[in-house]
Amino acid sequence: MALKIYTNESVPVAVVAGLQRRGVNATSARDSGNLGLTDQQQLNYAIHNQMVVFTHDTDFIRLAQEYQTQAKLHWGIIYVHQDKLSMGECIRRLKEFADVFSRDDFQNHLEFL
Repeated sequence: MALKIYTNESVPVAVVAGLQRRGVNATSARDSGNLGLTDQQQLNYAIHNQMVVFTHDTDFIRLAQEYQTQAKLHWGIIYVHQDKLSMGECIRRLKEFADVFSRDDFQNHLEFL
C-alpha cells in the first residue's frame, strides 16, 4: 500500500499542498480537524488511518522511542528540525519517500529527513 503522509501542527500546510500537487496522498492536522490535539492524539489519529507522521516536533522522537520500548505499532515518523530544510526541500524529499517506499516499509520506523 502506498505511503500516506500526515503532518501535525508544527508543519506549514503549504507542505501538504505541495505534496498533493505532486500526487502524494497527504493531509494536515488542520485539514483533518485535529488542531489542538496532543502529540499522542495526533499520533493515534495517524495510526488509526495508517499514515506516516511528518513533523518538526521533537516530542514525536520520544513517542517513537516509547512505542519501540513498548512494542506498540505505528506507521512511521519522519522528523526534521524546522530550520534544517526549506519547505521545497522537505516536499522534494517526502515525494521521493512516497515514490519509493510503501506504508509497510515505514512501520515502526523513525526517519530523520
